[in-house]
Amino acid sequence: MKNRKIKLILILSTILLCLFTSLNIFTSYVKIKKTVEESIANQSLEAARSIAASIDTDAYQQFLNNPQENDYYWKVRNYLNDARIKLGALFVYTLKVDNPEVSIAMITGMPKEMKEGFGIGVVCTVPAKHVEKAYNGETYVTEVIHDSEHGSYLSVGAPIKDDNGTIIGYLGIDISADTLNGIKGKVIEDNLFNFIFNGVLILIVIGSFFFLQRWYQKEVAKEVGATEDTYLAEIKTLITSVSSLRHDFTNHIQVLHGLLQLEKTDQAKQYLSSLSKEVQAIKSLKLNIDHPGLSILLQTKKLTAQNLHIDMDFTLSQNDFNRIKTTDLIKILSNLIDNAIDAAVELPEEQRKIKICCTADEAQYEFKITNTGPNITYPDQIFNQGFSTKKHENGRIRGQGLFIVKEIVTKYNGHISIDSSKHLETTAIVRIPIK
Repeated sequence: MKNRKIKLILILSTILLCLFTSLNIFTSYVKIKKTVEESIANQSLEAARSIAASIDTDAYQQFLNNPQENDYYWKVRNYLNDARIKLGALFVYTLKVDNPEVSIAMITGMPKEMKEGFGIGVVCTVPAKHVEKAYNGETYVTEVIHDSEHGSYLSVGAPIKDDNGTIIGYLGIDISADTLNGIKGKVIEDNLFNFIFNGVLILIVIGSFFFLQRWYQKEVAKEVGATEDTYLAEIKTLITSVSSLRHDFTNHIQVLHGLLQLEKTDQAKQYLSSLSKEVQAIKSLKLNIDHPGLSILLQTKKLTAQNLHIDMDFTLSQNDFNRIKTTDLIKILSNLIDNAIDAAVELPEEQRKIKICCTADEAQYEFKITNTGPNITYPDQIFNQGFSTKKHENGRIRGQGLFIVKEIVTKYNGHISIDSSKHLETTAIVRIPIK
C-alpha cells in the first residue's frame, strides 16, 4: 500500500511538472506573440502616419476629383510602391471611407505591370469596427486578418489630410503574417534560454518542495520518536510505582486480616492509623501547576521518590513555561531528577532528600534540583556523551542524560551548571533566557 501511494505521488508530481512547464512555455509564447504583434503594429502605424503626412495631397486630390488611371494616379501609386518596398510590407494603399461599415481601396502601391486585383474602387477587407474608427477620424490597428486571396496579415490605417487639415482619405499598410511569424520565431529563438531557465526553475522549485517535505517528515518522525521515548520512560516509571503500591497494599491487607483474625483490634487500629498517614501523603501528590506535562512529570517523580523513601520537596512558580517545548522541558527535568534520585538512594533512608525549584521571572526560567548523595568526582566531564559516575549495568546505556540536557539548554541559548562542592550535596541549575 505504501509503495502504491509513493508511486501515485510520483506520477501526479510528474504530471503536474509537465503541466506547469507546458503552461509556463505556452504563456510565455502567447505573451511574446502578443508583444511582437503590438510592436510591429505600432511601428507600422507610425510609418502610416509618416507616409500619409508626406504624400502629395494635391496630386491625390486631383485623382479623387477624377478617379481614373491618370498621371496623378500613377504618381501616387509609384510613391506608395516605393514605400511598400522600403517597409517590406505586403501592401501600402489609400482608402476611401465614406461610411462606418465598408472601406474602398483607391490606389494600391504595386509595380506598374501588376494590374490584376489592384483596381480602383475594390472593397477592402478591413473589419467594420475598424472602418468605424476611420470614419470617425481615428487611426486603427486590426488583429491578424485571414484572407483567402491574399493570405493572413495585420492592417493599420492613418488619415490623409490636406493643407487645411481636412481628411481626404486613409493610408493603409498590411503586414504579412509570414513577416510577423518570422519575427516571432526570431524573438522566441532569442528567448529560448528563458524558456529553458523557467523550466529548470520549476524543476528546482518542485524538487525543493519534495526535498523539504521529506526533510520535514523525517524531523517530525524524529521528534515523535524522541517524545515517545521520553513519555514511555515516564509511563514505565509510573507503572513501576503503581505496581509497588499495589504490592504494598496487598501486604497491608494481609497484615490487617491477620490482626483481626487474632482479635488484636488495638494493634489493627494502630496499623490503620499509620496507613492513613501514607494515604494522605499520596493525596498530597496533586500539584497545582499550570503546565500539564510538568504537573504529570513531577507527580510521577514524587510517587517514585515516596516508594524509595526519598523526601522530595517542590517550589514552583505559577507559570506555564510556554517558551520551551513541552518535550524539551520534560527531557531536561526528567534527566536531572532521575540523576538526583539515583544519587539520593545511595544514602541511608533518613538522609535522602531532593528539592526541586521551577521559577520564572521576566528575564529567564530557572530550574534548580538539589539532592543529597555522593559528590561528583569529575565535574568537568559530566556533560560528555557516555561519561557516567554510576556503575555499568548490562543492557543499560549510561552517560546520556546530562549530554541530552546540555544540548537542549544550548539550543535555547541557556546555561547549565553542576555544583557538588558541599558535602554529600549536589545542585544542578538550568537557566534559560526568555526571548
